[in-house]
Amino acid sequence: MREIVLDTETTGLDPAGGDRIVEIGCVELVNHMPTGLTFQRYVNPERDVPQAAVAVHGLSREFLAIHPVFAAIAEDFAAFIEDSPLVIHNAAFDLGFVNAELARIEREPVAAARAVDTVQLARRKIPPGASASLDALCARFGIDASERAVHGALKDAMLLAEVYLELIGGRQPGLTFAAARAGASSAPANAASARAPRPHAPTQAETAAHAAFLAKLKDPVWKA
Repeated sequence: MREIVLDTETTGLDPAGGDRIVEIGCVELVNHMPTGLTFQRYVNPERDVPQAAVAVHGLSREFLAIHPVFAAIAEDFAAFIEDSPLVIHNAAFDLGFVNAELARIEREPVAAARAVDTVQLARRKIPPGASASLDALCARFGIDASERAVHGALKDAMLLAEVYLELIGGRQPGLTFAAARAGASSAPANAASARAPRPHAPTQAETAAHAAFLAKLKDPVWKA
């Protein structure tokens, strides 16, 4: 089963108000495990980047001006995600931006039904009132997010992939898949060298000694 973990960085919080994507990052999972295949692009938003947003992700207008606009990367992005389910932290936010960009270039939107929202998964797993932010979930599951001084779409997608694995049951599936990849057999390891069972019946002397011991017991329960 193929899934894509997706994250975006933006100029703000409202795609309907003109905010745009400035970075998009994706991580491929197959059978819930990262394959090492990723997709990452910086995107020229064709507008200013407020300082509040730069403080979050560190991407200035000057830096982004040398990168392609979303229309130039849309085909590569669509080819990468294909029709796979999308694992997203707060899916409504990121899908809102992705679909706003797709609408600008008159492409079909990504269906909300494709999204696996890890915020909703976390709410079913963690105690009521506990934070479901990516940082909080990394801390809860012991995932190293120390290099996350600023947000980054690919960096956050990679962290989210680890969080997602924990939310769906931890890393136990990886052991199964690793064994399958190694060609592990279901046969016992020592099947090729199996030996005939050794005799374990008591000797005549042992049987006589046991009978002599039982004869010393007074009123044993099995004779009642």
